[in-house]
Amino acid sequence: MKKKFIIVGGGAAGYFAAINAAELNPDLEVIILEGSNKVLQKVKVSGGGRCNVTHACFTPNELVEFYPRGEKELRGPFHQFMTGDTMEWFENRGVPLKIEDDNRIFPESNSSQTIIDCFLESAKNAGVTLKTSSRVDAIEKNGEKFTIKTNSEEIIADYLLIASGSNAKVWNMIENLGHSIIQPVPSLFTFNIEDSRLKDIPGISVPKASVKVLNSKLAEEGPLLITHWGLSGPGILKLSAWGALELFEKDYNFEIEVNWLSKKQETVLAFLKKEREQNSKKQIVLRSVFEDVSKRLWEKFVVASGISETSQWAQLTNVQLEDLAKQLTQSIFKVSGKSTFKDEFVTAGGVDLREINFKRFESKLHPNLFFAGEVLNIDAVTGGFNFQNAWTSGWIVANSVGN
Repeated sequence: MKKKFIIVGGGAAGYFAAINAAELNPDLEVIILEGSNKVLQKVKVSGGGRCNVTHACFTPNELVEFYPRGEKELRGPFHQFMTGDTMEWFENRGVPLKIEDDNRIFPESNSSQTIIDCFLESAKNAGVTLKTSSRVDAIEKNGEKFTIKTNSEEIIADYLLIASGSNAKVWNMIENLGHSIIQPVPSLFTFNIEDSRLKDIPGISVPKASVKVLNSKLAEEGPLLITHWGLSGPGILKLSAWGALELFEKDYNFEIEVNWLSKKQETVLAFLKKEREQNSKKQIVLRSVFEDVSKRLWEKFVVASGISETSQWAQLTNVQLEDLAKQLTQSIFKVSGKSTFKDEFVTAGGVDLREINFKRFESKLHPNLFFAGEVLNIDAVTGGFNFQNAWTSGWIVANSVGN
C-alpha cells in the first residue's frame, strides 16, 4: 500500500514539494489540498503578473542577507538548492528564464501563467492528485500519522506538509499541534503620505534615494516611486521589510527623512550656488539641475522652498538656496498608514523557527510533519527572494519525504 504525502495549501512551495517528491518516489501517493477552486493565485499576481521567479544572486552567504527573518536558518538550505538550481529546474521543463538589469529573474514569456502551466503539467505527469475546494478544517496527530479533516472527507497522512502561506486559520491548527506562532504582521508595503510635494505627480521616480525613519535606526537606499497614496519603490519596500515589527508597533504613524539624491547637503548647496552664478538670468523652475530629479518634482521642491515660480537664479538668496538644498536632501514626510504592494501580500510571522529542523524543514515536535514557504517566520525583501525560499524549502521537503 502506497504511503500518503499530503500537502495542505497549494502555494508555490507546496506544488514544488509535491512535484519533486512524486518524481523522486513514484510509490508515494501525493495529494495537494486546495481550499479554493482557483489554483496558484499568488503566483498569478506576483511580479505584476510576470512572476519574479528568483533573483540572480548565486552565493548563499550573500543571498541570505535579503531575508530580515530567516537569514541564519536559510544559509544551510541554500547550499543544497540555490537560484541556479531553480533556473535549471524550470528550463529543464521548457520554461526559459531571463535575468533583467536589476537581477530579477522572470520567465521569457513575461507571464506568470507560464509558471502555473508548468506546475500543473508537471504535477499531472508526476501523478500528483490535486483536490480543489478541499477546505481543511482540522489537523490531528494520530499515533505516527496525521488525520486531515476537510469539508468533504478525512485523509490519513504518513507525511504532512503545511505550505499554506499566511493563513490565520491554519496557524491555529498548527498551534493546536503544539507549535508556537510568531504574531504575523505585514512586511512588504508602501507608505501613505498626504503632502503637497507629492500631490498630482504619481508615477514619478528617482533612481537612488536614501530614506530613514526618524527616531529609529531604520534606513535604506534604493529607487523611490511617488504614487497616488504616497511613496513606494524598492527603497520603501526594503525599509518596510526590515522595519516590519517596529513599524507595526508604531501603528504605521511615523516620520521619514528622504534624501532624493543620496548626496550630502553641503555638496548640493555648493552645486546650487554654482548654478546661480552660471545661469543667473534663467528662470529656476524651467529646468531641473539634477539629472535624477524630474522637472515636475523639481518644481515641487522649488515651491516648497518658498521660491516664486517666476524667480530667476540671480534673485535667490543664500537662505532660499539652503532651503532648496534641504528639500532635496532632508525632506521630512509624515507617514499615516500603509498600503499593500500591488496585489502581493507578504507577512513577517509564522511558525517559530526554533521549532524546525532546517536540514529537512521538519517539525522538531512531530516526525514527518513539514513546513515550507511563508507559513514559517521567514520573509524577504522584494525581488524574487520569497519565491526562492519557497523553492528551496519545497525541494528539501521533497527530498526528505521522497528519499
